[in-house]
Amino acid sequence: MKNPMYEIASLLLEKFLLLARLLGMGSSTEEEEKKKHASYYDTTYFKPGDLLEVPRTLFIHFGIYLGDNRVAHLMPDILPALTSDQKQIQKVVTNKRLILGVIAKMARIRVDTVEDFAYGGSILVNHMDRLFKNHILSNEEVVSRAEKMVGATDYSLLWNNCEHFVTFCRYDSAVSFQTDKFCETVKMIIRDQRSVLASALLGLVSILCLGLAPSTTLPTIIIPFTLWMAG
Repeated sequence: MKNPMYEIASLLLEKFLLLARLLGMGSSTEEEEKKKHASYYDTTYFKPGDLLEVPRTLFIHFGIYLGDNRVAHLMPDILPALTSDQKQIQKVVTNKRLILGVIAKMARIRVDTVEDFAYGGSILVNHMDRLFKNHILSNEEVVSRAEKMVGATDYSLLWNNCEHFVTFCRYDSAVSFQTDKFCETVKMIIRDQRSVLASALLGLVSILCLGLAPSTTLPTIIIPFTLWMAG
């Protein structure tokens, strides 16, 4: 039987992460301009099996280079639930599709061009290798794993995001360091007694902006969660 406090904490952290992602998206017009000015990337520097990462405002997006200007990456996406038209699904995921995918916990491991994957951002190659050193799989195995996983999948900001996908493919260990870091930051804020009010307000904003189940009341969520994190 699952611990109800654990479920509450997980729910709130999901909401916090979603709120942070929404705040960090920025202007869609600005993103479009970035994309126009980054018409191509020199893929001669990439090898099949490379782990690519693109820093965003608050998050980092990850993918696996498959060769021939193709990148496999996990993206939240609501569209596959609404249509089976592959031409529509294969179009670049818009912010609306992504947000609804996060809320519905639906995603797809898809293959896009390097340009569509990076969306105008700078690309780091195998930047995480230093953390795993002796646990890096062969490039052939990395590509094979990524290709086998292409298709629909469940999505969770905490337990199954794009970083979990690439670390499993390249290091055989599905982890997300940026999620861990975020969770630790939230815990530090709540454990600081001077920040209890701020934490409660943050929870309130999250609930008002993103919603909770109709049967869930505010005191039921905020008070136990704050005590649990501070303990």
